[in-house]
Amino acid sequence: METYQGIVATLALTMGVGWASGINLYAVIGVLGIAGATGNLVLPEQLEVLQEPLVIGAAVLMYFVEFFADKTPGVDSGWDAIHTFIRIPAGALLAAGAVGEATPALEVAAGILGGTMATVSHLTKASTRLLINASPEPFSNWGASLVEDFAVLAGIWVMLSHPLFFLSLMLVFIVIVIWLAPKIFRVLRVIANKVHGWFGGNGKAVVNESPPAIEYDRR
Repeated sequence: METYQGIVATLALTMGVGWASGINLYAVIGVLGIAGATGNLVLPEQLEVLQEPLVIGAAVLMYFVEFFADKTPGVDSGWDAIHTFIRIPAGALLAAGAVGEATPALEVAAGILGGTMATVSHLTKASTRLLINASPEPFSNWGASLVEDFAVLAGIWVMLSHPLFFLSLMLVFIVIVIWLAPKIFRVLRVIANKVHGWFGGNGKAVVNESPPAIEYDRR
């Protein structure tokens, strides 16, 4: 029974850190680091570095930077674009470290799983923000960002307290993403075509017609 519970807890931690990293990496590092440093959570050996004061301080600082950048229309999409190269690899590394002392093959498998979850959640967030930015008002950005922050913090708590329930939520999340993905891509394609129309027209060169020839009366 303990082995089963341990496997469920490790799997939840592996998927959870990957999923949450794709949305708000710095919140994940900060929460896990503070929980480990205060003794409320026993981190796997590979993740014990997260509870170092320097790591916690850097994560908290970047969390507050992202807190404001993520709520500014346009800036949030640029921030997401840059963090494509940060959240996904970090999610994979955190997931690989979540399995603790394991075989290299298990660490690689955990990294692949965590990296995949980070990719899915990151692309879902970035795509949703692009759709929201099509609206001129800023309130939807603030609302979406606050919901994301709450989802990450609540998700981490559920992941640590009720791992089996968390895995069920992750399954629901994956099903919803698969169902929504084609619809999101269609809307994004429409927006991209509109932007292309504003800046590039239909892509056809405009050729000036020659002026009509002037006929002279030779009488």
